[in-house]
Amino acid sequence: MATARASSALAYPERFYAAAAYAGFGGGSPDLSAVSRFQNDVALLLYGLYQQATVGPCNVPKPRAWNPVEHSKWTSWHGLGNMATTEAMRLFVKILEEEDPAWYSRVPDLTVEPSVDVEILKPKLESATASASVNGDSVPEAETKTIPAENGLPLETQDKDVVAEGLGSVGIYDQWVAPSVSGAQPKPRYAHGAAVLYEKMYIFGGNHNGRYLNDLQVLDLKSLTWSKVEAKALAGSLDSSNTASVAPCAGHSLVTWQNKILSIGGHTKDPSETIAVKEFDPQTCLWSNLKTYGQPPISRGGHSVTLVGNVLIIFGGEDGKRSLLNDLHMLDLESMTWDDVEPIGTPPSPRSDHAAACHADRYLLIFGGGSHATCFNDLHVLDLETMEWSKPKQQGVIPGPRAGHAGITVGENWFIAGGGNNKTGVSETLVLNMATLVWTVVTTVQGRLPLASEGLSLVTSTYKGEDFLVSFGGYNGRYSNEVYVLKPSHISDLQSRMIDGPVSDTAAILPTTDASRDMEPEFEITQDKKIKEIVMDNGDPEQATTRNQETLGQLVEVLKTEKEELEATLNREQVQTLQLKQELAEAESKNTELTKELQSVRGQLAAEQSRCFKLEVDVAELRQKLQAMEALEKEVELLRRQKAASEQEALSAHQRQSSGGVWGWLAGSPPA
Repeated sequence: MATARASSALAYPERFYAAAAYAGFGGGSPDLSAVSRFQNDVALLLYGLYQQATVGPCNVPKPRAWNPVEHSKWTSWHGLGNMATTEAMRLFVKILEEEDPAWYSRVPDLTVEPSVDVEILKPKLESATASASVNGDSVPEAETKTIPAENGLPLETQDKDVVAEGLGSVGIYDQWVAPSVSGAQPKPRYAHGAAVLYEKMYIFGGNHNGRYLNDLQVLDLKSLTWSKVEAKALAGSLDSSNTASVAPCAGHSLVTWQNKILSIGGHTKDPSETIAVKEFDPQTCLWSNLKTYGQPPISRGGHSVTLVGNVLIIFGGEDGKRSLLNDLHMLDLESMTWDDVEPIGTPPSPRSDHAAACHADRYLLIFGGGSHATCFNDLHVLDLETMEWSKPKQQGVIPGPRAGHAGITVGENWFIAGGGNNKTGVSETLVLNMATLVWTVVTTVQGRLPLASEGLSLVTSTYKGEDFLVSFGGYNGRYSNEVYVLKPSHISDLQSRMIDGPVSDTAAILPTTDASRDMEPEFEITQDKKIKEIVMDNGDPEQATTRNQETLGQLVEVLKTEKEELEATLNREQVQTLQLKQELAEAESKNTELTKELQSVRGQLAAEQSRCFKLEVDVAELRQKLQAMEALEKEVELLRRQKAASEQEALSAHQRQSSGGVWGWLAGSPPA
């Protein structure tokens, strides 16, 4: 394949970026419409590999099933698991060459001129070396980096000097390196906050000689140059134009949220009753206090803050009275509402200066920390769905007790550096595979380097597809302001992939995939196996190409099956939606008829009420007439009695008159 050999003249990762630009992933967020010239299944696979190579393992939540395009994109990306960025780049180029063997010849603007780059960069390196020698510090010499050729073919750039700047100057894996930095270095400190935004590491606050700091320092991770931000705090509401100095603090946490940086909690000279949440806007260089709702937790420092989706999870710490805490609180960043959570199970003992991380957007891990007299090396896990604490069994090299250490996640790996055990600083840097709970020692530092100190910070950044850990500061008898960089080789990823046989009990506690999310495990396992077969195929080129085509065809068939299932699901959902619409229309029609009947009944009821009212009026009138008749009857009865009395009296008088006339005649009296 002459074209493939010609394209191999461009080294990785430039070769990958050239292939991505040709395929349509060159600018902005990747879109399947940009790669419409490929089959849908190939486009989905290219999308997943591009995301894996540029972003890393898929940590975004699964989209809803009724969106087949987004679901297929997510499945393609998520199915790659923890594949290394370099493997994803190589596989992306392989698939593109199999689909379009002449792609490289169609990109005339891609030319390789390594000698020009070397001539431009060499004077810059020499000047930097001279400057560093004046200060008594040594600068690592530029390395001659040998890039192995694919399929045994030599590359044209293999014998050229490669001079890199910034994080690219770190060529060794799994070792802490002190790179050459420029600019005015910050004041030495520990218990500060650190966060990365727009390829810049922001350092805020901290403790120096027992005094709290409030400066904001920025390290450009491209050029490794320090600068100071003259940040002010808004006095009052967000609409206020009045500014003031930021309150010094230490033991707080910095979290990147959208395009801003949040500072949560921390020890201050005049602590408030409740925890403070501040926001820094890099555009305006202003700090502002965010208004929250609900019941906020008490103020504290030395706590852990973990961002899970759009929720901050705060655990433990030490309050203003130096009382240790083990409570759990959640802050929804969308509604800015606090939620006081009381999980079941046995929680970690009260502690501060521990480390926390989240795995698979479901499991919160708490490691180490200390009380006033004891340091811990226990590992606790909180299931965020069941809200239950557990204490799983750790495997591998079990770490010793420590507090004040720093942790950062890269895919499924949780790197732990620094810390102390009340006697000395901890010298080893560890990594925990969160899927298997197996500890591995990455490296061990010698002497009293800042890597073996308490209160250091640890962030991660990506440069040309590779991950880098960046540490700053710390205290181990003296305060530090040094920067160290480690480039992990992802050995733990390879070890976890090579594990065969039954899964351990701890793996069952922290599964890499969540069955409750309605995943298709058969598809993911199949896809992962096929990817591995393609990546590990380094034998005969023709046999490798044939095998890759076969495995790619099988993977395409799996994607087609997934697509058909999603389309069938979509059709069922559409039919069900149509049925629901019909039922809704029938219900609305019945509702209209019932409304009309109700109005008719209401009219009849109103007429009946009117009739009843008239009847009540008639009854009232009849009652009045009846009462009048009763009065008349009484008067008639009285007249009757009077008449009877009069007649009786007249009769009595007549009788008396008649009897008086007879006796008078007998007495000789003349009749009257």
